[in-house]
Amino acid sequence: MTNLSSTPITASRFYTRWLNADASRAQRVAEVGKLSLNSVIFGELLQNETDAGASLPAAMRRVRNLVIATLIQRDLGGLADLAEVVDTMTTFGDFAVQTHLAAVSTELMAIHGTPTGHESGESQEMIVLGMGKLGGGELNVSSDIDLIFVYAEDGETVATAPEQRTLSNHEFFTRVGKKLIAALSEITEDGFTFRVDMALRPNGASGPLVASFNMVEEYLIVQGREWERYAWVKARALTGKPSDIDALEKIIRPFVYRRYLDYGSIDAIRNMHAQIRAEVTRQEARHPDRSNNVKLGRGGIREIEFLAQVFQLIRGGRDAALRDRSTRNILRTLAEKELFKPEVVEQLLHAYTFLRNLEHRLQYLDDAQTHTLPPNAADQLIVAQMMGYHDVPALLAALEEQRTLVATQFDEIFSDKKNDHAADDRAHAELSAVLTDSDSERVIEAYLLDLSFDHAADAAKRLLATWHSPRLQSLPEASRNKLVALVNASLPLIVKVSEARSTTLGRLLDFLETIARRAAYLALLTEYPHALERVIRMIAASDWAAKYLTRHPLLLDELLDDRTLKAAPDWNAFARDCRQRLDETPGDTERQMDVLREMHHAQLIRLLAQDLLGDLSVERLADHLSELADRLVAATIQTIWKGFPNRHREEPKFSVIAYGKLGGKELGYASDLDVIFLYDDDDQEAPALYAKLAQRFITWMTAHTPAGILFDIDIALRPDGASGLLVSSISSFEKYQTTSAWLWEHQALTRARFCAGDAEIGARFEAIREKVLRQTRDPVELKKEVLEMRKKLHDAHPNRTELFDLKHDTGGMIDIEFMVQFLVLRNAVHHPRLTGDIGNIALLKLCGELGLIDTALSVTVADAYRTFRKLQHNIRLQGAERARVEQERVATEVAAVVALWATLFS
Repeated sequence: MTNLSSTPITASRFYTRWLNADASRAQRVAEVGKLSLNSVIFGELLQNETDAGASLPAAMRRVRNLVIATLIQRDLGGLADLAEVVDTMTTFGDFAVQTHLAAVSTELMAIHGTPTGHESGESQEMIVLGMGKLGGGELNVSSDIDLIFVYAEDGETVATAPEQRTLSNHEFFTRVGKKLIAALSEITEDGFTFRVDMALRPNGASGPLVASFNMVEEYLIVQGREWERYAWVKARALTGKPSDIDALEKIIRPFVYRRYLDYGSIDAIRNMHAQIRAEVTRQEARHPDRSNNVKLGRGGIREIEFLAQVFQLIRGGRDAALRDRSTRNILRTLAEKELFKPEVVEQLLHAYTFLRNLEHRLQYLDDAQTHTLPPNAADQLIVAQMMGYHDVPALLAALEEQRTLVATQFDEIFSDKKNDHAADDRAHAELSAVLTDSDSERVIEAYLLDLSFDHAADAAKRLLATWHSPRLQSLPEASRNKLVALVNASLPLIVKVSEARSTTLGRLLDFLETIARRAAYLALLTEYPHALERVIRMIAASDWAAKYLTRHPLLLDELLDDRTLKAAPDWNAFARDCRQRLDETPGDTERQMDVLREMHHAQLIRLLAQDLLGDLSVERLADHLSELADRLVAATIQTIWKGFPNRHREEPKFSVIAYGKLGGKELGYASDLDVIFLYDDDDQEAPALYAKLAQRFITWMTAHTPAGILFDIDIALRPDGASGLLVSSISSFEKYQTTSAWLWEHQALTRARFCAGDAEIGARFEAIREKVLRQTRDPVELKKEVLEMRKKLHDAHPNRTELFDLKHDTGGMIDIEFMVQFLVLRNAVHHPRLTGDIGNIALLKLCGELGLIDTALSVTVADAYRTFRKLQHNIRLQGAERARVEQERVATEVAAVVALWATLFS
């Protein structure tokens, strides 16, 4: 958009004055403009000045002016984009701070000795933290720099000469800090290098100039405020020892990034933004000729920064990719993670570039730290032409377009949702008023009756019991108010989505009691009313879902976005994301175990939401749940193995084989995993190492962490059962299956498959499985053993009710599974297709097609199995442990199963 008629000479009074002061400067700008400006070049330019006799502060100022003049020429000439300008200024800011700090520290150590830690006995260095745009790598051409000075450890300087006078480390670094500020910011005949702002340090202007790590930690824990979290997101160490920087990062990170999803950040930033806007409004009212603040005004740069950084504060504790300090990088990451629509991010990045370019051109005029359009028409026209517009109205129109776009996106995130839904409140029953009324139970009961609640009296008692519980009464007032507002908003929603209203209210109150101490969860439901409605719909539809969400309230975040909630799983992307997140915390077993659980829970709640909406068949849901388990098993094995320091190969020759529901890809929400472990490795240490791997795997799966458990594991199907080895070589497994295994173990093989690990072992297992299943068997002996095993199972699960047990009763699911296993073991020798791991329904139909059973009956029994599974699934969703129904409900299906059983076994 550069207008070639707008040159540095005509556009920048700073550039013109600086250039005219020395005839040689034009040539120097031309020469430097051809270089890639970095710390090495800055060092050479600085050396040239000091070699000519300039002091370090004077030389640095001259280099600074040369760098800015070069950027002005390149930018206005269309040779440099925004990225080059801010990257160059940031690099120069780092260089100036590092160079002056080294000089000042050397000077003061010559006078006072070396600052030394009292406990460690190690020399100490001052860490300069760049904040704001310097910390974020996006420094303006005429910006001040926000700094914080810290050091690791208290102590005192150690003198190495008699004339040196020792100081405490604090006093020493305070002197270093003062000299550093003066070296950078004092105005001389050469100008200044950078204005320095220290207001972001602990306790601001009233606090000490420098702080030890202990002081920083205590301040952040005890006094750190929400707006300071926003500021410390940008904190970047410009100097210091790597070990000290790492230690400081461990202090800062828990303050900035919460381990949970912190939706309270929205309200905090909203309040901070309101204060900024109020101050801008006051300034604009006082100086109406200085309006259009492109940084702090509505739709300005700060609103884009807030849009990016609110997601950092909410999610950065769980997702390291969101801890980048650059606004531009974070916006791109938000698009990649689908937290913002990619097209919206592109618009915001375009607006950011436009506003930052305009900000630079405002500053190019006089090298002034300004963010508002100049008051006089002539300067406004110069700025417009620098931006590529012929007149000021055209610039203002483009500016308004960009600001409107930004403001629209900002309001979508930060508008006060609490006030948007005031119409939903029932004026005649404000809970906040009646809950403490002496006659509150009667009033609430009347209100619930008016809403057509069933069992209104019991519901009123429960609501009051929750309100008066010690847990809720001990909450801060703000949290209690939010809780009351949420209940008040929920009652009409319960009426809207549920017939069993009192039951749904009870589940909701269980959930709210659980999350009440986490203000962030209350904030999320307050900020996103559609998430509250989705919670209510989910818990109304399923008691199991209600309990699952209550155990794992972290999953509230998954209910916000329809795109991710309703999207079909991308299992390859899931595996990559899982691998990336596990790799972010190498060696941190507890965190890695929680990562696996969090990713499992998140995917499970998405599938559950689709299931409750009727978007998934029982078979399709089971496929997804089985695939999810496979991916998590694979990630767990790989992560554990990488943590073994004594592993003898990069990838283990080890596999997990799935049996039962996982093997048959019929997994349910709460199913355990039936697995065995196989290896194929001749190394002498292999048996012990793979046994250790299997033991760790079971621990990682079953251990209770703050995020719950992953899966229960059943390893009873391994060779020789409970008395057998935990892991088996593939050769010993083959020998066992072909010479020693019981028939019921061959029955189990019909629903077994490779799950995760070494694919070659998986292929060998499949070959062994097919070989075993295709053995020639005595049909009479086979029938006898199958019937004996079925009787044992039946006797072990007696049903003393009038209801039909879908799984265990005669004519139920176990009968169907046994018939399929019998058909496979009896006929696979002649029909290899029967060894396919295609599930009971498909195998039944295949047996019909092959003429092994009546075709029509095979279809009827397959449909019966599907019906039983769906009924079982729905009953389990309501929280029942046993899936039982009225006999009449499944009489037709049971009759078909009994008929097929009779044809096979009578």
